[in-house]
Amino acid sequence: MAPRFAFLSTYPPRRCGIATFTRDLAGAVGNCEIVAIHSPEDRILYPLEVTDLVQRDGRADYSRAADQMSESGVAAVSIQHEYGIFGGRDGDFVLDFLDRVRVPAVATLHTVLRQPSAAQRAVMARLLDRTAAVVVMSQAAARLLRREYGADGSRIRVIPHGVPDLPLVESDQRKPDFGLEGRSVILSFGLLGPGKGYEHVIEAMSRVRKDCPDALYVVLGATHPNLIRSEGEAYRDRLRRAVDDLGLRDHVRFVDRFVGQEELGRWLQAADAFVTPYPNLDQIVSGTLSYALAAGRPVVSTPFAYASEVLSDGRGVIVAPDSPEALADGLSGLLEDADGRAAMGRRAYAFSRERIWPRVGAAYRELLGQVSGGVQVELSPEVPYGAPALVAHG
Repeated sequence: MAPRFAFLSTYPPRRCGIATFTRDLAGAVGNCEIVAIHSPEDRILYPLEVTDLVQRDGRADYSRAADQMSESGVAAVSIQHEYGIFGGRDGDFVLDFLDRVRVPAVATLHTVLRQPSAAQRAVMARLLDRTAAVVVMSQAAARLLRREYGADGSRIRVIPHGVPDLPLVESDQRKPDFGLEGRSVILSFGLLGPGKGYEHVIEAMSRVRKDCPDALYVVLGATHPNLIRSEGEAYRDRLRRAVDDLGLRDHVRFVDRFVGQEELGRWLQAADAFVTPYPNLDQIVSGTLSYALAAGRPVVSTPFAYASEVLSDGRGVIVAPDSPEALADGLSGLLEDADGRAAMGRRAYAFSRERIWPRVGAAYRELLGQVSGGVQVELSPEVPYGAPALVAHG
């Protein structure tokens, strides 16, 4: 009988990058059940594959869920780790789960900090000690784990961030879907919040529009729910004021909503260039950048760790951080060079083929099977992941 696996993570319909990642990964692995990290204030109807909930800030719930999972017959559990999604100090409640669970655990690390606090370092040390293996999504993260945390290299697996299997199409074919005909489209997407450097791109557009009068920067995505709770739309309002102050209303467009996978794919295909202006140069993974590569879109990016790795060999343009001038040079250069842009996009697309979700799912199946001692076979989940919710929790 094919082994069954579990995932401990946030999960859709919660609007969270790790939740979306887990849904796509679990669907690619197949034959899985989900234990969702849940905040009581989120009134959510989960889909059928969610078999249990852990109240984020209820410490006893982590041990209870570990006991239930240990008796459920699953062969191994994949924990999607980011400090902020679990309760306790720097998410240390997840350690109660690991101390109690009696099936092998693999942790996917969505954040590896170069300069952690003492508490964050302690959480990571115990996580490394209590898991059978850890997964990171870049060689830079693997090196950091070995160098700064003393991790055993034999227990680290580099499995790339999965991406959808999108067809490579000319951007002009998709632009009519969004009323973008005749525009040179630059795109960023993701949950909106400070720390992504969008204000630098807005400033850069003052120069880009002079070089390319038809240029349009699209910022796609709703504001992060945590930011909404703490300050409402103050950050988006600051960006809008910057657009007005620079006279860029015809050159910057905000699409203020959360879009599904199908629509996101069309937005990516409608773009002529993608930009990741992130100021945090230690960032070890970017799902948005991964998705841009999957659409075959050339990328202009600051040299954060993940971008420097995946955009090598002519798959993108790396520019200086915190520099609107450098962003303007990179973006104008791409928009003015149609042949170079197309060649860069083809290289990006070819690179992404090894990262489509079926291949990433197979790599996780193999790893989870290894740590559980099971034998892997091709699987097809009986219930489609992301099917309409039939059972309400919490």
